[in-house]
Amino acid sequence: MTGSDVQMSPMSAVGLVAGREISTRVGSKAYRVTTLVMMILIVGLALVFKLFNGGGSADATVGYVPAASQLAEPLTATAKSIGQTVATQQVPDEKAGQAKLQDGSIDALLVQGADRVHVQVKKTLDAKLKNTFTVLEGQLALNQQITSLGGDPAKVRQATAEATIDELPPLEKPYDYNGQQLVLGIIAGILIYLSLMLNGQSVAQGVVEEKTSRVVELLLSTIKPWQLMAGKVLGIGVVGLIQMLAIGVVGVAAGLGFGVLTISVNAAVGTVVWLIVWYLLGFFMYSIVFAALGALVSRQEDVGGATMPALMFVIAGYVVGISILPSNPASPLAEVLSVIPVFAPTLMPMRLAMGGVPVWEAVLSVGLVVALIPALIWLAARIYRNAVMRTGAKVKLRDALSAA
Repeated sequence: MTGSDVQMSPMSAVGLVAGREISTRVGSKAYRVTTLVMMILIVGLALVFKLFNGGGSADATVGYVPAASQLAEPLTATAKSIGQTVATQQVPDEKAGQAKLQDGSIDALLVQGADRVHVQVKKTLDAKLKNTFTVLEGQLALNQQITSLGGDPAKVRQATAEATIDELPPLEKPYDYNGQQLVLGIIAGILIYLSLMLNGQSVAQGVVEEKTSRVVELLLSTIKPWQLMAGKVLGIGVVGLIQMLAIGVVGVAAGLGFGVLTISVNAAVGTVVWLIVWYLLGFFMYSIVFAALGALVSRQEDVGGATMPALMFVIAGYVVGISILPSNPASPLAEVLSVIPVFAPTLMPMRLAMGGVPVWEAVLSVGLVVALIPALIWLAARIYRNAVMRTGAKVKLRDALSAA
């Protein structure tokens, strides 16, 4: 069959190649198994968070004898004031408390009276719990001094609790970064990073496979090189989108269903939407480059080296995101890099999931990527057209850029 035997529009040609890629990859067992495994892992991760973090368990449990019962309430209040959760339980006597220490039912035991903190443990006293007891002992000592001077400790505590500072309005409105949003942002970045690495590499590997099997010669007798490249990128992009959408929906549903995600449904859905948007933008931007770079080589083992220069930008954005954003969500470096197109696909979705991104930054980053894609298509199509039919040694990029 030759080009004169079949006449089809450019879009029909692209659609034909894309349909072939979609049917082949979605129908493969490896694709279905990989997607299912990733969804199971997401659900399992949500369940683990539910089991270990969802129960609101105490950091420590302290027993106390009846003579020390007056310390129970001040102990829990003191622990709360310094960021700890301490549960208390009364024991009949010191002997019964020591038995609970032996079997691990309690972490510490308050004995004797309520005038001081008399604590007993099985082996060693936990450092955080010791800090709580130390603060409590300081309060008891202060109360005794106030009483000895004729004051009322209760009134002093009330006055201290009601004391406030005069906080003036900030120069800039702060943003409260929710911990769950931080986690969602990191997960979004990881998913996009993995998808770009796997599906983007699949584009380059597919080009080399067709090139070495001479299938490309048959295809190019019917359609143009840019149509083949565009169809391959579009088809694999749709396959990746289906996978990304399935994982995102299942993950959010599991998080909300298990009660792990307590943020609003709108915020969770917004994260999934931005995840899809940036996957599509990042995939199409990088995959057309991967297709062109893949056309430069004729062996599968050379694909990694050919695509590495482009992959370095994907990796750099991902590394900056997971290393800087968790500890400093408002990092100026991350803000600047997330707007630059080559770093935006992994960095910007992380920041958007965390929240606090100005609208103009989100619009600018999307706009720059959208504006860059046509230029990359033109450049990649030129490289692909001049290199895809040349087998044997690696084609130099300079030769591929020159006129055919």
